[in-house]
Amino acid sequence: MADRLKRLGLVGEMSAEFLGTMILILFGVGVVAQVVAGGGLTVPPGGLGNHDSIAWAWGIGVTMGVYVAARLSGAHLNPAVTLALAAFKGFPWKKVAPYVVAQTAGAFVAALIVRWNYTEALAKVDPGHTVKTQFVFSTLPANGNTNLPVHEWGAFRDQVIGTAILLLLILAITDLLNQPPGANMGPFIIGLVVVGIGMAWGTLAGYAINPARDFGPRLASFITGYGGAWRDQYGAIYFWVPIVGPFVGGLLGAGMYKVFIGRFLPTAEPEPPGRVPAPED
Repeated sequence: MADRLKRLGLVGEMSAEFLGTMILILFGVGVVAQVVAGGGLTVPPGGLGNHDSIAWAWGIGVTMGVYVAARLSGAHLNPAVTLALAAFKGFPWKKVAPYVVAQTAGAFVAALIVRWNYTEALAKVDPGHTVKTQFVFSTLPANGNTNLPVHEWGAFRDQVIGTAILLLLILAITDLLNQPPGANMGPFIIGLVVVGIGMAWGTLAGYAINPARDFGPRLASFITGYGGAWRDQYGAIYFWVPIVGPFVGGLLGAGMYKVFIGRFLPTAEPEPPGRVPAPED
């Protein structure tokens, strides 16, 4: 019976990671589709949003996804978060792969829904399904802009830095020994972190900062007509950058928090006298 409950527990956690990540991507990829595909058809072009609306919708998606999944799984919603928590916070290593699969599947399904819903707009603004709208689903160096000469290694550097910032702040916000937000405001604050990263670190690589967020939608776009999904605007193999970069950056950021903050925090102590009932003899 205990083994069965453990299995069902993991299934529930994977279910939460799947649905929470799906919510994240429905907001995130959905807003980029609106701005790029829908906005490309307005007169004048760009009438349905801009970079700031994209950053805010991604942050809202993170917040809502965390509220959906937090009770069951902790709402990682990001393989880089799962790996960093396993390395530095005692998350079970045996759960890392199931969480990553669930997160990637949730991102994949959400991207398929966005692709289906925006079929007409995408076909009208980009009939060949080229790099012009590829970054609706997955990231590209400089968001596909050839006027900014960023290539794989520049984008890799950007992803390491951006994800390091994300994980450092997630650990700071959620550490009960530090100064965590009260009144269940943690998801909202983490959403604001993502908004800030998008506004400050969105130019060079589209701030994927999440391997599932990039790979799941990239795969969805590939099987629905985007034959160049694995490459960047220069033709180079690119899909590995927003996978490897966030994993490296997540470990770096979590490690920095542990070295500079976590090891200096006081440990949990027993409640002082009078706060808990005294044991009876």
